[in-house]
Amino acid sequence: MQGRRSIHIMAVGMLVVFGALVPALAPADSSRAVPFVFIGTAAQCGGVAGSHIVTSAWLGGMGLPDNGGPNGDPATANDPHRGVLLNKNGPTTDCSSAGLIITNVPKVITDLDFDYRNGTHCGAGAPRFNIETKAGFTYFAGCANGVHTPATQDPLQWTHVTFSAAGGLVSPQFPDNPPFVFGVTEVKRLSIVYDEGTDTPGTEDPNGVGLSNIDNISVNTAVISSGSGIADGTQGNRSRNGDGSDDNKDNNGHGDD
Repeated sequence: MQGRRSIHIMAVGMLVVFGALVPALAPADSSRAVPFVFIGTAAQCGGVAGSHIVTSAWLGGMGLPDNGGPNGDPATANDPHRGVLLNKNGPTTDCSSAGLIITNVPKVITDLDFDYRNGTHCGAGAPRFNIETKAGFTYFAGCANGVHTPATQDPLQWTHVTFSAAGGLVSPQFPDNPPFVFGVTEVKRLSIVYDEGTDTPGTEDPNGVGLSNIDNISVNTAVISSGSGIADGTQGNRSRNGDGSDDNKDNNGHGDD
């Protein structure tokens, strides 16, 4: 399956957890998606050392209208249109990734969603949700394995991707892990990871574009439609691990129970 190679490459660095990049605990209705990049050593990925070929950034004009209105409507012309650029400008085997740390993760997850711009990369391995549970297991929800529908704000140019009990494949890191159950499995950390490069084609990018444009990240129907920050390895927000994690804190800044 497309994307399995990148999941294997990054798995070594995925189980150490969040810390320095995570903001302090915020109100339940103010989850954020914080950009990060990871540039690892050969030992961390068991192959090729990482290089400065990854970017994660909230950029104006890159997304759908932040106010929820239709794209291209004159009424939204002055809206910032903030969206996320996820980029890997080189081979998948390069030990590097870009992504977003999701803060204020709820105890259980009932659904996960995002919109992506048609023509950018949507593979089985990236962009994907990385879910780490309280029990210490990791699960992957890759873009191509979600339920796809036209995005409400721009149904011709954007696609909405959903994972829930109703549909969408969530894969365990190892075959003997227990299944992830929406609404039941307790969650510790959540991130979005992009680590498939220009040598990994997708249905919409048969030559391998090495980047994805996403917006409207949603956890339990709470939508993150806007944000800020740029991570590219030179501007901070550099993680020690491929999923944005740094130590044994969860996404709310708390240590293990």
